[in-house]
Amino acid sequence: MDIKEVRANAKERMKGFCRVCPVCDGRACAGETPGMGGIGTGSAFKNNVAALAGIRLNMRLIHEVKKPVTETEVLGFRLRLPVLAAPIGGTSFNMGGALSEAEYARAIVSGCREAGIAGCVGDGAPDELHEAGNAAIAAEGGWGIPFIKPWEGEELERKMCRAAATGTRVLGMDIDAAGLIALARMGRPVSPKTCAELAAIVDRSHELGMKFVLKGIMTVEDAIAAERAGCDGIVVSNHGGRALDHTPGTIEVLPAIAAQVKGRMAVLMDGGIRDGLDVLKALAFGADAVLIGRPFCLAAVGGGSEGVKLTADHLYNQLVRSMVLTGCPSVREAGRHLVSTAHLA
Repeated sequence: MDIKEVRANAKERMKGFCRVCPVCDGRACAGETPGMGGIGTGSAFKNNVAALAGIRLNMRLIHEVKKPVTETEVLGFRLRLPVLAAPIGGTSFNMGGALSEAEYARAIVSGCREAGIAGCVGDGAPDELHEAGNAAIAAEGGWGIPFIKPWEGEELERKMCRAAATGTRVLGMDIDAAGLIALARMGRPVSPKTCAELAAIVDRSHELGMKFVLKGIMTVEDAIAAERAGCDGIVVSNHGGRALDHTPGTIEVLPAIAAQVKGRMAVLMDGGIRDGLDVLKALAFGADAVLIGRPFCLAAVGGGSEGVKLTADHLYNQLVRSMVLTGCPSVREAGRHLVSTAHLA
């Protein structure tokens, strides 16, 4: 199996839900939610990809970098490269139903572990979605990050305890799901959190033996609030362009956020990452690591755990090549010096 075969399989299995476009930029699928598109006009999704595409890198070849170091540690996970699979669920209503929730979660988590990275799993309704992810992480000895929605009351406590039972060392919350009206209509409300409410959630996560990472940060103000609440990490994210239309691309807001909190908490980013070059761009702009969603989704549907590993290996090769061509010796040393501004002169 190769990447081309994985994509061909995914295109067949996801008919009516994803076109598996040669360039995944949100144009063809704008407004297709459920499905794989961005909400409304699709502008937030498109902005993620376009902002990354607008970044140019300096090519340098007179240097000593022949075997760049891609390994890093993020939130206690030792990673072969600074990449995690983003939490995505809803195989029946987003991906075409070729895989069950359990099959999808197993493909992501086991494929990522085999590739030397970590997989994240999602949450939502029905409960099968979250339980499938929990089971996949438990089967890998806790290797992975379960994400929960910003639930209220007993539901929040129940989901946190279920996540802790997997043996994971990190719990995530995608607070940008606070606008999911469908869950509220089902009698399962999600909501924004005050700084005090968030601090209580973080404290409870720590009591249960898990670090806490908050996904859905798009402003410096929210990053500061997350730090004040005790979060161990944040993910700069607009929910893949599926929460609020017309947000900036995530790479556009990353530098200011990283400048404010990096070094005191882990700073991750998702949104529009398609290859190893995009990974390097995110690192250069201040991310410690990235989450990648749609490409790993296609990999899991098109090739199971083998497809996920193939995709991770492909990203690794692209990242190494990009680091050699920019003279970057280590992912820890990626910075704005890699970025070209010649076209702005």
